[in-house]
Amino acid sequence: MSLPSSIRVMIVDDHPLLREGLLAILAKAPDIELVAEADSGEEAVARFVEVRPDVTLMDLRMPGLGGLNAISAIRRNRPNARLIALSTYAGGALVQAAHKAGASGYLLKSMLAENVLDSIRTVHRGREVWPSELLGGQIYFERDRLSFRELDVLRNVAGGLSNRAIGDKLGISEETVKSYMRTVMTKLGANDRTHAVTICLQRGLLDTWEL
Repeated sequence: MSLPSSIRVMIVDDHPLLREGLLAILAKAPDIELVAEADSGEEAVARFVEVRPDVTLMDLRMPGLGGLNAISAIRRNRPNARLIALSTYAGGALVQAAHKAGASGYLLKSMLAENVLDSIRTVHRGREVWPSELLGGQIYFERDRLSFRELDVLRNVAGGLSNRAIGDKLGISEETVKSYMRTVMTKLGANDRTHAVTICLQRGLLDTWEL
């Protein structure tokens, strides 16, 4: 039976080992209770309706409905829902996208052992948790803002398509694709196509293009 003062938590992550590690951490806190687990965004949305956790820990990278869209879906149905985004990436764009989606905080998975319990308690009290070491990365998003078309082109580059194949897929010429890529590399300060993709992955830009 739950204690009246316990904070009811749901964990959403597609890696069982991470969920087990979080469960071990939560078990050390008498004021925190795990009430649900999910391994996909779709399951998270459904389980949230059933369980109504006080705080949800949401992985951002999952197959199918990703964490960002799952956060948005939950917040649309329950605007006061409190969710903490979890990621292995510290990219400023991804941090900003999590905030835009409705998250109350953002934690790197490498921070969980030290910070997750205090973060859950802080968010449960109605405050937000945005670690200072992550906030500085948001300057990249403003300076390097890419258009939806540029991100679409880059997403296809990341998928291994040639300029000609990308042009055929998007209904534009091969030269136009090359022009987009020159602009992208200039904005990102990238040396080549591979470097541009690597920068965008590190900053979370390819995770946020669909929002």
